[in-house]
Amino acid sequence: MLRTMSKEIALGVALAVLFLAESVGAQTPSAPCAGQLIIYHAGSLTAAFSPVEKLFTQQTGVCITDVTAGSVDLARRITAGQEACDIYASADYVDIDALVKPAGFADFNILFGQGAMVMAYTTSSKNADSIAAPGSTFNPPTSVPDAATDWYTYLTKSGVLIGGSNPFLDPSGYRADLIFQLIERHYGIPNLYDTLLTHYTISRSGESVGKQYDFQFIYEHSALAAYNADATKSYRYVKLPDDIGLSDPAENRHYEHASIIIPGVRLPFTEPVVRIPGTRVVWGLTVMNKAPNRANAIKFLQLLFGSQGVALQAASGPTPISPPIVSHHDYGHLPKALQSLVGAEWWGH
Repeated sequence: MLRTMSKEIALGVALAVLFLAESVGAQTPSAPCAGQLIIYHAGSLTAAFSPVEKLFTQQTGVCITDVTAGSVDLARRITAGQEACDIYASADYVDIDALVKPAGFADFNILFGQGAMVMAYTTSSKNADSIAAPGSTFNPPTSVPDAATDWYTYLTKSGVLIGGSNPFLDPSGYRADLIFQLIERHYGIPNLYDTLLTHYTISRSGESVGKQYDFQFIYEHSALAAYNADATKSYRYVKLPDDIGLSDPAENRHYEHASIIIPGVRLPFTEPVVRIPGTRVVWGLTVMNKAPNRANAIKFLQLLFGSQGVALQAASGPTPISPPIVSHHDYGHLPKALQSLVGAEWWGH
């Protein structure tokens, strides 16, 4: 079972990091490039990775191509799609074990960030006044209310929509499905999972909570960033029960009761579908076996896992796991230059 490797670090002010459609960009320093680095990462890592990438370019002169999309989508693109990639960082470390490693494209999985799912809404959402526990105060990050005891009933009211991403492309989308399963298990109401599914809608670019839909399950650090970026301060979110919010490492075996089947990477020698089990929210990354800029990738991870990189990550989330960890099996596959920065631990799905 994965244990917490670092103390919770206060989340700082950041730009709103909601799931976005694919965005590809490159940093262009004033001096000519002293090398290249290609990073494919989850949208939920944008605020954390951007300042580290900027610092890396300043220190080394290496130009970074930054590719952002849903983690499952990216996993398929860098395997079956044969898109060149040096570092792949997923919003769910399980994606590396289930999609990338079995296809032979990576040999290790470094767990480096942790967090939780919360439920976001706005003061304009249907039943907004009934979602937070009575008498609670919303003043993030110091004070975030628990959900009311009957919060889930308001998600199934007529006309209520729960927005989210495509579960076949993005972990935040399939984590909503996992949460629905855990809600039914927690409250013991038959068919509650199916009822919640009927209220789920896949959101499109430009749509937002409180307008096109009422509620959204989102990473806690992204919710805080969205609140800080909201000039109207109408954005709200609540904490979910520990056995529902994918937040507590002690609940990992409970989370595993929920799972989802998604399409695989669609290569001839891989499984056509894979099972993704519920786990505590943890971000993972790897260096691709065929990384075209492997030396630069290792240098970037040395910065990311060092004191400067950890501080920059902590300012905007997810909360760093410091030192980051790999399984005992994967430790032997780590580049030697990273072994002193990464710990080894037993865990299972």
